[in-house]
Amino acid sequence: MLHLDCFSGIAGNMFLAALLDLGLSRRDLEKDLAGLGVEHGLRVRRVRRGPLSARHLVVQVPKPRAHRHGRSYAEIQRLLRRARLADEIRERALAIFEALGRAEARVHGQPIERVHFHEVGAVDAIVDIVGAAIGLSRLGIQRVTASPVALGHGGTVETEHGRLPLPAPATLELLRGIPTVPAHVDWETVTPTGAAILRTVVDEFCGLPAMTVTSIGHGAGEDRRGPMPNVLRAVLGRSGGRRSDRIVTLETNLDDLVPEHFDYLMERLLEAGALDVSLQHIQMKKNRPGFLVRVLARPSDRIPLAAVLFAESTTAGVRITDSDRILLEREQRSVVTPYGRLGVKLIFDGDGRARVSAEYDDCKRAAKRTGAPLRDVVRAAEKGGRELVE
Repeated sequence: MLHLDCFSGIAGNMFLAALLDLGLSRRDLEKDLAGLGVEHGLRVRRVRRGPLSARHLVVQVPKPRAHRHGRSYAEIQRLLRRARLADEIRERALAIFEALGRAEARVHGQPIERVHFHEVGAVDAIVDIVGAAIGLSRLGIQRVTASPVALGHGGTVETEHGRLPLPAPATLELLRGIPTVPAHVDWETVTPTGAAILRTVVDEFCGLPAMTVTSIGHGAGEDRRGPMPNVLRAVLGRSGGRRSDRIVTLETNLDDLVPEHFDYLMERLLEAGALDVSLQHIQMKKNRPGFLVRVLARPSDRIPLAAVLFAESTTAGVRITDSDRILLEREQRSVVTPYGRLGVKLIFDGDGRARVSAEYDDCKRAAKRTGAPLRDVVRAAEKGGRELVE
């Protein structure tokens, strides 16, 4: 579990620097970022912001070519889709960029396909956003909470579109529905990239939740004087037991969808944020054979997922019910085995014990690559997972 304490706001580089301060390996980060094929460098150093020691990260970008004025949203999508990235990282980065692109589109009154990012800002945003997705994956973070976000106001910010008031319009658009508090400063505390990360990765905005704290990281912003140090504090911990939340269940009965299209429907629903999708054979009216499609989702995703069902299936109606859910705390980790680095899931029962489950897709790829029996690869992964908690 990761909690973000946004008492001085958030920017993309502050978030990534905080993850590095938490323990994200810079070597792993740079190795994964190399898969982008985008020329850049990272300058990471330890600084002081007020009384706090923090990491400060700057994305170093080569001077833009004279004929190159930027990247469109569509170009960035293509870049991310062809990049050498793990699927989980790619999909999270695409989701964050989509949030950013849609906010820019609303602010400027144009289709998302026409949104354009200037060259330096585009590379900055790409590295910050993909780096955020890499960090969450590498640290095995499954749940993110955040405090209300401190917003600066009364000042202005210079952009490619000219001088704009604070908070920047795209930032404010991204913060719709997210709790904010005054930062009592007249400079930009929340950037559009930082707001897009919050919008996409945070599961709940609240105070510090009950947890056993395992690591604390500080990501530094610019050196500015204010009532609080200009840092983002990230707290990593484990709740070690059960927690509850609310989910929605979307259901529809289908008797006329081509069965081979179910694979695509399930894929689209999962891409749109579904927690799980299942199909069940049923007998419908007039004794027609059919399928029950059941989608589990977060309450905030009910409308986008219903839209997918309407667009990609033959349904004319979707039933939605709210439910309480009780969860065991879980962590996604990776372990080194004779077959390579493999993912494992640790599920904690609340009494200090953990179940270990190997990530099937990782093990399947390793078995194919090495020629080893799948069961041996799974055993090696689960053995490494048990060693993490013993």
